[in-house]
Amino acid sequence: MKTLVNFMGMALLAFACGTSSENTKQQTNEKSEQMHSKLDPKKFERTLPEGDVRFFLLKNKNRLEMTVTNYGGRILELFTPDKDGNFEDINLGFDNLDDYMEAGGGYFGAPIGRYGNRIANAQFTLDGKTYQLEANNGPNNLHGWPGGYHAVVWEVLESSDQLLKLKYISADGQAGFPGNLTVIMTYELTDDNEFKIGYEAETDQKTIVNLTHHGFYNLNGHGNGNVHNHLLTLNADYFTPVNEVLIPTGEIAPVAGTPMDFRTPHLVGDRIDDDYPQLKIAGGYDHNWVLNKKDTGNKPELAATVVVPENGRKMEVFTSQPGVQIYTGNFMNGQSKSKEGKIYEKRGAICLETQHFPDSPNQPNFPSVVLNPGETYQHVCIYKFSVEP
Repeated sequence: MKTLVNFMGMALLAFACGTSSENTKQQTNEKSEQMHSKLDPKKFERTLPEGDVRFFLLKNKNRLEMTVTNYGGRILELFTPDKDGNFEDINLGFDNLDDYMEAGGGYFGAPIGRYGNRIANAQFTLDGKTYQLEANNGPNNLHGWPGGYHAVVWEVLESSDQLLKLKYISADGQAGFPGNLTVIMTYELTDDNEFKIGYEAETDQKTIVNLTHHGFYNLNGHGNGNVHNHLLTLNADYFTPVNEVLIPTGEIAPVAGTPMDFRTPHLVGDRIDDDYPQLKIAGGYDHNWVLNKKDTGNKPELAATVVVPENGRKMEVFTSQPGVQIYTGNFMNGQSKSKEGKIYEKRGAICLETQHFPDSPNQPNFPSVVLNPGETYQHVCIYKFSVEP
């Protein structure tokens, strides 16, 4: 920003002589440098017994912006433009650390581990030994345990304007899982308008791993109604049906002829209340789709596309994982505290959690989630933002 000339006569002369182009240029520069974030960093800065909690701001050359805390590795805000250039925060969440710490099972914007999604009867068997986990979702284990990766202080390894690298060591026996698991997670906001998440994990004992990210998105802007107007496309011919407690039956079923078929675009709200058993069980969409993958390695491939036709906001999801869980906020009830005092109504978000399949340790026909010593677990997920006219 230019230094103001502290001389009244010259200032008045400049104004009188019509230096409007210089003033306009200065105002444009000021606008381009303004931050979108509405959060107070001080409300996220604290020393806990596990370590220092900090607030981070990531931004790219196109003015996309994301704020993050290393408490739970949570995304706090994510600002993207609509077709008219208006930026909105599309990420649901809270405006202070206390609410995240007191939210119980709240997973807003958080990484999930050691095992994302559900494990039947909160147990699994590995090499003949049965491991008992905490039953925190009816009879099942959900997302690791209540004190999972979303509720721990991650060590900050590296931070810059566009990158944040975090580390967490999950101890042997923690929540019932075997092996000391070291997880490195990288968030990057690229100049291609990608929110890129990279995971790496290593263990000193045979274990199971299924890491994912639980961003709650509303492309209307967080708290601006439900997601029924979101146009969804999924690159998946099959899905994994669930029983009455949302555990996969083991079947890999075709989507053809069902409301689960998003191979061509459909609005989320078009069929969500259809008289279809799987939708009745979950109260909407809360299912894993089996992605049509060309590559069996770690190359990210297009899994899903979400567009809001009214405002043009578009999000494409790329992943190296075999599945994606679509959750449409069916359990949201309008009672949650939130940023700016907004109300998050039922189906006020869509989650696209790239993952291995739920309950894989108990389903021999599902892709394996076993990690051995000497191996490295790797997972890449990219949320790419753009606009359609």
